[in-house]
Amino acid sequence: MESLRQLLSRHAPLLLIDSCSQVIHAGLARSADAPISWETREEEAGSGLFRAVETLLAAEGLKIADVRGFAFCEGPGSVLGIRTAAVALRTWNVLNPVPMFAFQGLDVVARFLNRPEVAVIADARRDSWHVARLGAAIARVPSAELAGELVMPAGFRSWSKLPANVAGVPYDVGAMLAATADQAIFRAVDAPDAFLHETPAYATWTPQVHQAPAPRA
Repeated sequence: MESLRQLLSRHAPLLLIDSCSQVIHAGLARSADAPISWETREEEAGSGLFRAVETLLAAEGLKIADVRGFAFCEGPGSVLGIRTAAVALRTWNVLNPVPMFAFQGLDVVARFLNRPEVAVIADARRDSWHVARLGAAIARVPSAELAGELVMPAGFRSWSKLPANVAGVPYDVGAMLAATADQAIFRAVDAPDAFLHETPAYATWTPQVHQAPAPRA
């Protein structure tokens, strides 16, 4: 795990992407000493992500080939938005192979708030919630088991009924990453993808000819 400051010292220009909410956040740091420039888009990731990145690169006179590192939010959040970013990163990495790093948005919110008693939640569907607490791994919790002080970041979609005691908090990726720049929240990845609590297990299908059951004696 590495901190943002460490990434900037070794992988600038660094491109950062967060597409897990209804607002696309894209950031570009030209050097370790330069402030990160941020561009946001309130539109679908399929268009907003690429427009934001194009605007950032053009403002700095750079191209994707000039980027020395990619960092992205793997979720939890909008699976479509996250996987759109993942596909873009895999494509760019073919054209420009550089280190790639993932971070988790709810974990960043928990670190930014710095309140161990607060649970940061996002809808996990099927009447359950992703829950992040300071110093703990993100967990999936049934609605009936949510307890204590709850907050939900702005711009995160929900399908389940919201808990009665949940409050909203801003989801300002630039401000949160700046405040947690010395904390180890980034992990190296080979193939960007959406966050999963566990690796899917698939049953192995064995082909065989179906036969009628043997007659009883």
